[in-house]
Amino acid sequence: MRGDQLVRQWRIIRAIEASSNGLTVTEIAQREETGIRTIYRDLEALQAAGFPLYTEKVERATRWAFIDTFKFKIPPPFTLTELMSLYFYKDLVRVLKGTPFYDSLESVFKKIQSTLPPQALRYLDQIQSVFHVGIKPYKDYAKFREILNQVSQAALEKRRVEMVYHSLHRKEKTLRKVDPYKVWFYDGTIYLIGLCHLRQEVRMFALDRIKMLKATDERFTLPKDFNLDDFMRHSFKVMHDELYTVKIRISPGWARWVREKIWHESQKIIKLSDGSMEITFRIAGLDEIKRWILSFGPECQVLEPVRLKELIRADLQKSLGQYAMSGIYTDTVRESRLS
Repeated sequence: MRGDQLVRQWRIIRAIEASSNGLTVTEIAQREETGIRTIYRDLEALQAAGFPLYTEKVERATRWAFIDTFKFKIPPPFTLTELMSLYFYKDLVRVLKGTPFYDSLESVFKKIQSTLPPQALRYLDQIQSVFHVGIKPYKDYAKFREILNQVSQAALEKRRVEMVYHSLHRKEKTLRKVDPYKVWFYDGTIYLIGLCHLRQEVRMFALDRIKMLKATDERFTLPKDFNLDDFMRHSFKVMHDELYTVKIRISPGWARWVREKIWHESQKIIKLSDGSMEITFRIAGLDEIKRWILSFGPECQVLEPVRLKELIRADLQKSLGQYAMSGIYTDTVRESRLS
């Protein structure tokens, strides 16, 4: 309940802030679809928190508003709640710690902190005691700071780079020339997207697998038809490969949870009479969705394609082999002897 109250109070602050002549309790109650007594308690709580709300009679109605001097403390063109929102989400960018992006953002948050009135900061502390923004797992990019600086600068200046890259699935390192189109942060990882002259196609490179990099004097022109959203459209996460239509059945116990999220823009869901569901994707590559399916265990069954069924069957058999009964028996005997 405390979380609901704080969220409602946040909306009340925004509504009053946006109103030119303040709002009546009835107007606020109608917006929030709740009782008048509840709104009075919220307004009293906001006043107790230090927000300078006052009331005045306007055409026989009592209207609630912020005193004018309070509004003037917020630098234009921002509003109080816009700055509060930015400051509240400072935890979200901690995954970029050690990068030049984080240094700049941290400077922004310090400026916001010095700008916000004490009562707003106290209120944010209250909210953060209930809500927390966090991302796990994430990588430590402090040791890749220089490479990130070089890549970002090369992308801005449209300079071709030479780099030594160690692919995740290959033992050997390769020397490549790449036109850096975009630096992209996704799912806790920073990627370089650009034209790879070795493969003669646009490729994606994980920044932490770049072992050496230097910008050259060669320039490139970003193709007018290159669009990051189009480039990533068919990827389930980041993989680029052959296109597949994947159809999966989710058990009744997990169907509702799966329906609550958008896993891919191509997804199509059919609810079945027993409470289960079928979900269909049109995606590039099978490796990423295979790992997603395996995370559900027996609650998820692949209907098509056959190739994906075979890949999952092979992985499950390999996993089962690691837990063969002979091995379990040996471990059990060893543990009983030690005890």
